[in-house]
Amino acid sequence: MLPDRIPPGLDEQPLERWLEAGRARVLAGDAVGAAAILETAIGRFPFDAETWLAAAGVRSQRGDRIGAETLLRELLRRSPGHAAAAFALARLLAEQDDWRAAEAVLVEAFVPFPPPSDLALRAAKMLADWGRKSAAVEIAEAAIAAGADDALLHLYVAALLGQLGDFERSRRRYLYALERDPRTLAFGAAYGLASITRYADRGHPDLARFRDLLAHPGDDARVRASLLFALGKIHDDLGDYAQAAALLRDANALVDRQDWSRRNWRRLVDVRLGARPLPARTPPEGECVPVFVVGAPRSGTTLAAELLGRSPLVRNRGELDWLPHYAGQVAAAAKPDRELLDRIAASYLARLRQEDRAGRWFIDKQPLNFLHVDLIRALFPQAAIVHCRRNSRDTALSLWSQHFGSTEYRFAYDFDDIATVLQGCSRLMAKAARAPGARVFELRYEDLAREPQAVVDRLAGWLGLPAFDCSAAGDRRDAIGTASLWQARQPVYTRSVGRWRAYAEFVPELLGFADD
Repeated sequence: MLPDRIPPGLDEQPLERWLEAGRARVLAGDAVGAAAILETAIGRFPFDAETWLAAAGVRSQRGDRIGAETLLRELLRRSPGHAAAAFALARLLAEQDDWRAAEAVLVEAFVPFPPPSDLALRAAKMLADWGRKSAAVEIAEAAIAAGADDALLHLYVAALLGQLGDFERSRRRYLYALERDPRTLAFGAAYGLASITRYADRGHPDLARFRDLLAHPGDDARVRASLLFALGKIHDDLGDYAQAAALLRDANALVDRQDWSRRNWRRLVDVRLGARPLPARTPPEGECVPVFVVGAPRSGTTLAAELLGRSPLVRNRGELDWLPHYAGQVAAAAKPDRELLDRIAASYLARLRQEDRAGRWFIDKQPLNFLHVDLIRALFPQAAIVHCRRNSRDTALSLWSQHFGSTEYRFAYDFDDIATVLQGCSRLMAKAARAPGARVFELRYEDLAREPQAVVDRLAGWLGLPAFDCSAAGDRRDAIGTASLWQARQPVYTRSVGRWRAYAEFVPELLGFADD
């Protein structure tokens, strides 16, 4: 324990002095001395959790992750449910790509010992970010069962349950959030509730509920927009297209689009088109095959990924947001080399595969990854790129009808912006398809909707997958975190093909798009 590193006279001091001495050593850059002080303090004050946490932090800072993990596990053994220890240990394990162990730490800490609403929400968000959405729900529901009444926690659980396809429970949580705290409207509660429901009855209580709320929306444009999008969705379901168009026009006008620029988008596309090819890494034999499902948002990417993911050999990881981060690392490098690409590929694959060593094909269905096709090809020469295409008028209408939570989709509220993005997507994917050795599969949404099995059979054959029945969802229920979360759970239908025709009279801007 290096007793010579213990300051003279500290033995007789209270705990606070030990902690101060440890912090002073950390600030002085003496991690070894800090560890000696803090771990000696643990022996003298074994019931103080802060000392255990501080000692574990120093161990981690020194690169001794095993030592840090040992201290944190012992603290959790002594104090089950200790929130700070659970979060620190879970983060430590996640940094080592041990996602299953990280999930187990949070579940074992917070399901038997439900934390307050804010900590339950924090744990749920952490797990959801790791793709462990069922575990996120388990922790949040344990807190709710123990009396947690925070409306934002209920709202977050509602969204997760919708993504997991549990629409009945999702609806209950949305209703609780709306009734408990109308401020949840500013976070999309109304549109979230509408998005998990198919309306066929003009007497449905949501219609009156949202109209009443719209009569007193306050000054927050986000509240009014959420209600207008929700009402537009209901009237669209009911076939009242004139009213739906009017509501959606008002809703789109309320969304703040200041952080999206047509000029910047065009500049980004031009930079991508003119970029020099990156050096391609050589993947080791047997490396898994990432399948990138890309295309304009609302072009059928969710449906394509859902149906392909029904193969027992494929894992659908959903809409991941990792590639822009990795692209930033490459852009920041003075001269990107294979060593950098190897590190990035290893990091990406560890997160993609997690503990699944049996799967060979893994889907990343972030539509906007068409911006990063050059990086994809450099990182994973074996990758497959599925380019989803849909009639431009239907795509534009579908985008304009949605209330997106992500700022990267701020173009969806203006038809000129939508046209700019569709044009950029077409140009970038045309370049990708022409590249030597390109592995790009063109998939038409209309074909997939009309003949899903035939299209999936062609796609599976192109990928080298054995044939499978894409109509059988099986027991595996991957989370769907996109605007298509309800539609993708239903039997494949064709009513969205040519949907623009019902709106052409009321939304003439659609006629400015190609009928392709």
